Amino acid sequence: MVEGLHRVVVTGLGAITPIGNTVQAYLDGLTTGSNGVAAITLFDAANHACRFGAEVKNFDPTGFLEPKESKRWDRFSKFGVVAAKQAVLDSGLTITESNSARIGVIIGSGVGGLLTMETQAHVLAERGPNRVSPFTVPMMIPNMATGLAAIALGAKGPSSAVSTACAAGSNAIGDAFRLLQLGKADAMICGGAEASITPLGVAGFSSAKALSFRNDDPSSASRPFDADRDGFVIGEGAGVLVLERLESAKSRGATIHAEIVGYGTTCDAHHITSPTPGGIGGAEAMRLALQDGKLATDCIDYINAHGTSTPANDSNETAAIKNVFGDQANAIPISSTKSMTGHLLGGSGGIEAVACVLALQHGVVPPTINYSNPDPSCDLDYVPNTARESNLKVVLSNSFGFGGHNVCLAFKQMT
Repeated sequence: MVEGLHRVVVTGLGAITPIGNTVQAYLDGLTTGSNGVAAITLFDAANHACRFGAEVKNFDPTGFLEPKESKRWDRFSKFGVVAAKQAVLDSGLTITESNSARIGVIIGSGVGGLLTMETQAHVLAERGPNRVSPFTVPMMIPNMATGLAAIALGAKGPSSAVSTACAAGSNAIGDAFRLLQLGKADAMICGGAEASITPLGVAGFSSAKALSFRNDDPSSASRPFDADRDGFVIGEGAGVLVLERLESAKSRGATIHAEIVGYGTTCDAHHITSPTPGGIGGAEAMRLALQDGKLATDCIDYINAHGTSTPANDSNETAAIKNVFGDQANAIPISSTKSMTGHLLGGSGGIEAVACVLALQHGVVPPTINYSNPDPSCDLDYVPNTARESNLKVVLSNSFGFGGHNVCLAFKQMT
């Protein structure tokens, strides 16, 4: 952290996830090792190679969205806006005409309104161009979760959307952090949202051989770092944080959940989907986050891994952690909450940042469930199957995306 920059704290959390649609429900799911993976119900997947995913269950935006809004918004935007409103409520932040220009929104998404795109493509093909909805473009563009959240909340400050595949949510949080450090805003509403469990989304990832095909036992399909892992499980949802300059949060008597102190971001510049062998880009992102936060390698108490349950990611991330921490890597608890939630793509960094803040607050390291067969290339402490109580002071959150995007965020207890 450069001298003279503002300190930045977390004052609000919001979460719509496959294991709970409130922050408390999500926390309960994380600490009990809940499993959000099951057969797909959002469409008929009978002819698909992969027929399961981690869907958001019983999503009811009543109280957050008007019925007309629900009809005119894509599912990913609904998730993002509801999570943003949850986070603002949790923060106690009041947005008024006088402070609105100092409050911004950045919500990342890897894909955006894929369901809208698919649905309206069918309308175009079957009924002609004159029957395509006039809301098609606003519903499908990836920045619309940001735009709709800003409109709903009246936030007129810095506003953008990040689309760096599975690193998008973490990039959004990191970019918001930078704006606050520089004093360009007083508060930022930031995170990630995704809703890609659609026929095209599932078929596309299946064709790329990225998904697990464990159709006979979906609940055990997301098994990061396990020797029998065979691909990721596609998930959906949103995670949003309210970040504030420390001075601003203190001035209004806000409850501070944690401090965000480091942000590292790099690009592998190697391959469209595969990480650099040895996880070199991910390792550099971690080093940059540590440097940014003035953190020594021996002060990290937990790493929320990207941990997708794909053969290449998990072994390379393990190598990256060893590269950065050396022998100390063996003493750091590491877990992948994707074992429970599946992989939310651009939304994953949002819910995983929330998980990190909750871990700091409650002193509980979430487990990596479905871990039963150790892999010699993944030989660190992955907190297998059961949550672990621990006095956490500093934690890291890793996110890596197609295109070689790497992000690491560092959070610590407020001191």
